[in-house]
Amino acid sequence: MVIHVDMDAFFAAVEVLDDPALRGKPVIVGGAGRRGVVAACTYEARVYGVHSAMPSFVARGLCPHAVFVEGRYWRYSEQSERLHRILEAVTPLVEGIALDEAFLDVTAARRLLGDPVGIAHRIRREVREQLGLTCSVGVAGNKLVAKLASEAAKPVATRAGVRPGAGVVAVPSGGERMFLVGLPVTALWGVGPVTARRLVSYGITTVGALADTDPLTVRRLVGATHGSRLVELANGRDPRPVVPSRPVVSMGRETTFPRDVARRHEVHTALASLVDRAVRQIRTAGVAARCVTVKIRFGDFTTITRSHTTATPLDTAPAVAAVAAGLLDAVDVERGVRLVGVSLSGLTGPDATQPTLPGMEDARTGVRPCGELVPGADGPRRTSAPATTDLDGEALRLQIAWSGIAGSVDGIRSRFGEQAIGTGGNGFRSRVVDQVVDQAVGDSCEQQGWLADGGGTRDA
Repeated sequence: MVIHVDMDAFFAAVEVLDDPALRGKPVIVGGAGRRGVVAACTYEARVYGVHSAMPSFVARGLCPHAVFVEGRYWRYSEQSERLHRILEAVTPLVEGIALDEAFLDVTAARRLLGDPVGIAHRIRREVREQLGLTCSVGVAGNKLVAKLASEAAKPVATRAGVRPGAGVVAVPSGGERMFLVGLPVTALWGVGPVTARRLVSYGITTVGALADTDPLTVRRLVGATHGSRLVELANGRDPRPVVPSRPVVSMGRETTFPRDVARRHEVHTALASLVDRAVRQIRTAGVAARCVTVKIRFGDFTTITRSHTTATPLDTAPAVAAVAAGLLDAVDVERGVRLVGVSLSGLTGPDATQPTLPGMEDARTGVRPCGELVPGADGPRRTSAPATTDLDGEALRLQIAWSGIAGSVDGIRSRFGEQAIGTGGNGFRSRVVDQVVDQAVGDSCEQQGWLADGGGTRDA
């Protein structure tokens, strides 16, 4: 049996949890500017038609008295980790598909914990008691039906107000098709706008109608492979197993400017902040990155990316920022930048984050003293932009200088709050604990044999 757990209005609910004054109000998580986008909202905001991915100016027009709050990804990640600890106490077979939702295979857990519906209620109770949040849970024989059941269990926002949901919806074995029959065909995985238009053009608007359609007709409408898959789903058949610990392919952040920005230093400043937040993500996950990608969207919505793969995995903000800044320098921003973003990929475990010191060769990473790759070790260094500077060399220098400091920065933020230290160029600007960072920088530079003006100097 499969259980799908889906947190209710997760980001917005966390904000209300941390600020009880927001309780009962239409809260929107996202940028309040004209180019902002709704990341999440409370059900009180949904009553007015607000939903995620909606432009913020549209949301404000629908709900003028809405309270906008900036998203705090680090806080949502903390709560997500606590959620997963609750779920993993039920079964090790937990497949997280987002910060706020996961699948569980509770087939083996039934002998110890009882029937799946009882397990579902237990999960809801523990989430409420331990996190102070609510979730909706679906129980079924496969992943598709379990997910749709959790959606059916959610609260519903109507013009008359918010109607509480069931909390738990269970679909018994053999009842899958009956449960699916009245749902819109767009409820199925794989039915996007294009596929939906093709199906609707043939009069197929519900899952039941799709299940009753000749499979040959469906395959002709949307393609053989895709059509066969949709027919199986429409009949409530989904053989995919719950796959625990799915590896994360990449992590990143991006931001949209309130106006097009043509000044390079402004784009650099925004990029440095995004790098800092992205690095916090990978450090929290206990991984390091080999590939840095910078994304630029211009005022005319033309979008480009520039990537560089380093020889040494990186997990410090200054090192990643050096690569990102080098990639940005190869881009002409004078035409006006609408959006800038950074993503980190090629993720590897923490045992690979120790950089290679000058004069030493690391067979694992294939780095020679001069930074040249050993032929056949990892292949040639790859970059999608002209290298005007030695990105690998600068990144390696900063990774070495800051490898011992990053932990101190993490500790300071943990003790004094996320705003205690902010980004500044290729280093950090401390707001309330300068002397602690100064000492950490000095100690690390001395231990690593770097001069004080190396990569580890704090940017005031």
